[in-house]
Order: sequence, then C-alpha cells, then structure tokens
Amino acid sequence: MNRLKIKTTLLAAVVLLSGCTDPSVPPSELEASDFTRTHQNMVKDTLPLDDPTDFDRATKGLIASDDSLIINNANGEPIWNMDQYRFLQGQAPYTVNPSLWRQAKLNAIHGLFEVAPGLYQLRGYDLANMTVIKGERGWIIVDPLTTAETAARAMKMLNQQLGKRPVTAVIFTHSHADHFGGVDGVLAGQDRDGVEVIAPAGFMKEATSENLLAGPAMVRRAGYQYGKDLTASAKGHVDLGLGKSLAMGSVGIEVPTREVDDTGEVVEVDGVTLQFQMVSGSEAPAEFTFYLPQWKAFCGAELVSQTMHNIYTLRGAKVRDALQWSRYIDEARLRFADAELYFGSHHWPVWGQQSVQEFLIKQRDLYKFIHDQTLRFANQGYSADEIAERVHLPDGLKQTFSARGYYGTLKHNIRGVYQYYYGWYDANPAHLDPLPRSTVARRYVELAGGAQAMREKAQVALDLGEYRWAAELLNHLVFFDASDQRSRQMLAQAYRQMGYQAESGPWRDVYLSGAQELIEGVKRDGPSLEKNMAEVLAKTPMVHFLDVWATRLDYEAAGNKHYQFVLGLTDKNQYYLLEVTNGVMTYRQIPDSVPDGVPALVLTHSLFIDIATRRIELRSILGHDELEVSGDVVDIVSFFRLFDSPEPGFAIIEP
Repeated sequence: MNRLKIKTTLLAAVVLLSGCTDPSVPPSELEASDFTRTHQNMVKDTLPLDDPTDFDRATKGLIASDDSLIINNANGEPIWNMDQYRFLQGQAPYTVNPSLWRQAKLNAIHGLFEVAPGLYQLRGYDLANMTVIKGERGWIIVDPLTTAETAARAMKMLNQQLGKRPVTAVIFTHSHADHFGGVDGVLAGQDRDGVEVIAPAGFMKEATSENLLAGPAMVRRAGYQYGKDLTASAKGHVDLGLGKSLAMGSVGIEVPTREVDDTGEVVEVDGVTLQFQMVSGSEAPAEFTFYLPQWKAFCGAELVSQTMHNIYTLRGAKVRDALQWSRYIDEARLRFADAELYFGSHHWPVWGQQSVQEFLIKQRDLYKFIHDQTLRFANQGYSADEIAERVHLPDGLKQTFSARGYYGTLKHNIRGVYQYYYGWYDANPAHLDPLPRSTVARRYVELAGGAQAMREKAQVALDLGEYRWAAELLNHLVFFDASDQRSRQMLAQAYRQMGYQAESGPWRDVYLSGAQELIEGVKRDGPSLEKNMAEVLAKTPMVHFLDVWATRLDYEAAGNKHYQFVLGLTDKNQYYLLEVTNGVMTYRQIPDSVPDGVPALVLTHSLFIDIATRRIELRSILGHDELEVSGDVVDIVSFFRLFDSPEPGFAIIEP
C-alpha cells in the first residue's frame, strides 16, 4: 500500500529562488579572466550605458518605497527579498556584463509610483508589475502578481499611501502565473461577490494547463533559467532581465466573470472605459492589451517590454509566432495611435506620444527582423546554428536598450523561429539519427587520444579564452566520466566566464547554475511547488490531470496486459474509466456508477487535490469517510504501480 499514490500534479512555470553558498573552488577561478575583462570593456565602449533616460522613467512618479522589502510566507520563510540586491551600486564589476548590470539596477528600483493621476504601479514586489486604476468606487487591479504574499504586501503599500478602498475589479492580462497568482492577496478580507474579473478568452484553460504535461522537465530546466539555487551577488544571480527574480508562495486563481473575445471590444468597469486588443499567441497563449481613453494610456501587457522577449524560452515551451507577434505590435501602434503613455506588465512606462510610437516601432521591428532574417538565411540553406552565428541586430536596434537581449536573446530566438518552421532536423543526413550523448562522448575521448589528452586540449582553449570550445570538449569528458573532478572543475570554470560575459540574465543563470552543480551537485530541498499551487489545482479540470497521468505510464511494466480502473469524484458527480492497452492509458467519463468487477477509488475532489499535492498520503486515509475503495485492493495497487514518479532533480550537466 505504501506505493499507492496519485501522481498527477500541476507544475507551473514558476520556480523557487533560494540561497546557497559559493562553489568550493579556488577563489582565482571565481574571478573574471583577462578575456572576460576585455569583453566587458568592449561592451562599455559600444553602448551608451550612461544614458539616463530609462533611469528617469523608472523613478518618475515615485510616491514611496520600502526601506527593507523582504516578504515571508506563513512559516516565516522569505519568498521575496529585494534587500539582497543592494550590491547593485556603482560601476559593474568585471564578473557582470555592464549592460546586464545596468538593467539589473533599473529592475531594482521598487515602490509605489504614480504613472498618471489616478493610475499607479507597484513595481519590485514580484517579477511582474501590479497596475492600479482608480475607479469611481474602488481600485481596479491589473495583474495581481504571482503569490498571495507578495500581492498582499503590495496592497498594503497602496492602501497606506493612497487610502484604503475596496477592489472593484481584477484584470488578468494573460495566462502566465506571475500575472494572476496573487489574486487571493488582492481580495483578502473583502467580499468577492460583485468583483468583476476580466480575462482574455481561453484564460482558464491556458492558465491551468500550460506547462502541465511537460511540467517536471520544464520546472527543472526553469531552475537553471532563473538561477533558483544561486546566491544573489556579483558572482551569482544578478537579474532576470524581465525583473529581479521569482516569488514562490501561495498561488491562486479566480474564474473570470467576463472573457474578452474580440479586438475592439469596449468594456466599462467602475466608471472606467477599456478598449481591448486580442494578442493571444504572442507572448502568451491567452492575452490581451487595452487602451484607457481617459488617460490616453496603452497597457501593452507583455506584448512589449523593455527587453527582447522570448520567441523560444530556455525552460522549454511551445515556440511563439514571431511574425504574428510583430503584427500585433503594429496593430496596437495604429489602433492606439493617440496614446501618450505606455505601461506594461513588466518594467517602467514610457511617456509622450512620439516616444511611445518610437518604442512600439522598435519592438515591432525587433521581432520582424528576427523572423525575416532567420527565413532569409534558412532559404539559402543555412542551419539554425549557422544563422544564429551569422545574424546581428542592425545598429538601429543594437543601440536601443529595449531591444537588447536581457531576457530573450537573438541567438536562441533565431533558433526558435527556425524550429517553428522547420523543426529540429536541419536536413543533414548525419543528424537524422545521431548517437546518444554518452556514446558520442566516449568516441570523441577515444579519438582525442584519451581523457588526459583531451583535457590538455581543453586547457589550451581555456588559456586562450575560447570558452565555448573548451565547454564543448569538457562536456564530452564529463559525459564520458562524470566522476572526473578535474574535468568538472575545468568545465565549471568555462561556464563561469561565459556566465560573467552574458548580457542575458537567464543565460548568466544557466551557465552559473551548471557550474555550481558541477561542483556541488543537485540541490533537492525546498518547498513543494505542488503544495503552493493547491488553489490553482482545485480549479483545474480533471481531464488535465488524466492527460498528465497518461504520460507517466511505464509501457514496459504494462506489457500486453489489459488494465481497468475507475476514479470517481463524489462531490462533482464525475466518474472516469481508465484503461491501459498497448502501452497506452486512455480514459473517458462514464455515468455516476462503478462497473461491476472494475476496481475503483472514489473520493471527494478536495481530498483528491490533497493527495495530488502530497499534503496527505493516500495510505494514511484509507479509512477516511470521504474515501471509498471498491474491488480488489491488489488490482488497485497493480494499476498504480504502472506509473512513474518524475525525478525533479534529473541530471543535466552529466549523464
């Protein structure tokens, strides 16, 4: 019975940022090399890093800020800590790309801001912004952050500074958790009846299902992308480009009372008129922007940001349509041409009609350029890697900070566009059925004349500052022999220098996370994502869980046998017949009864969520009043044993 457990969990596209110690390697290997110093000086010489425009915009309208901004969960554990970024002072040290350092300082500016009279933003309380519109009767909250804890702290600042008012409406601009998860903190202590919740069409489906099927792998990869186990420091995590980091607390959701379907739709809420533009399929699968005629203000949601965004995200997600993204931006520019103010779900606003237009044009051209030039060279026979190495932003975009790769990068976005059209195969027959990485590693080590000979070649590459080539060689060595500590240390050294040079916050975090794991191994502790997502799970359609469950089936263990099992939810009057045939699990909803002879587990939906989120173990409640087991318990155990439990800390930098 101890193996009888539910293995269908929702893994959101959010990860925990937690502290750690510096890697236990010689201090000299943690410093910036002469080659990295030369690279950083080159960046300083080629960009107008002293331009104060963005700093003026990022501080404009500041009403108040917290002297100390550390937000804890109910157990007193910090889930958000802006104090840890106080090292972001003065000029960039050589261990941080100067351009990323500039973005990191901008993203560290936090507090309550007046964007225009009656229009406010709380920035720096989470990865995203919370925008507040003053309605006739109360506050209209746009994008209530990721967690209840961070949202509650932001609301406390709002009400202290501007006077307490009820929340009359909540607007979710899109279906990513950092823009809806804090709704419980926003609505805490007030009656939710009568609160309008406005979201784009398809919001609930996308908010509760995105990343679900691919969740475990995506969360593990996201740990690298967001530097989950890195200390915030000049030699560790500095910034995400899109914001400082990710909060990890209690994530909730509210079912929309109104879904916006069409561009041009006009909604009046609490005396405020909003004109919507649907942009689903750009940065998020369900998303809209809107215009506020009263302020001549355009809310760009995450259609546009003060950075190049992701067409392809390193954590792994469906590739986004760069061409459609660009078209949406141009549509917004023309539809809301009178806008004298832009504000978004991240970063700082832009004021002035001409400045807003220039900003939108640069963002439009950025995604169009990446799309068009990728296809231009692909149609000449270049591979994704060759295009990524060949194409550089034109000067008009290269010198524009909002077009630079602080979050997304030109190289991985080019590969994303290539993948969108052509997939993983580059038409080279040698790449049609490549050997596994471990096999390739062994063959290359043999070809090099053994591990020592290959290590010597890698050392030469390190000494010459050829870190990408050194990483290629040393990665083979680690995959050939993961216990080879010298190769691991050398590879970590290469990754650190590439991390220090990276302009992208996620690239830096990926390299430094890889370096840290090479030395320290995988960290497996930390709060459970599933437990923090319990409120979202409770509103997730059952079919999403069952789709995930099917992906856990061990087809070899199932063999050619035919299995049947019924899962019933008494309070929802839903029963599902699950079958395993030919190494595949299928399911269908059935009438509210259990077929004769078929083993069944019948329970309340809330109890199922408790089991799914691992707040309780099934074996501990077999006698529970809300749980009924029918049929042969041995058959139930046999059924559950067919399913794997994903390994959250699977290997990345080694076999």
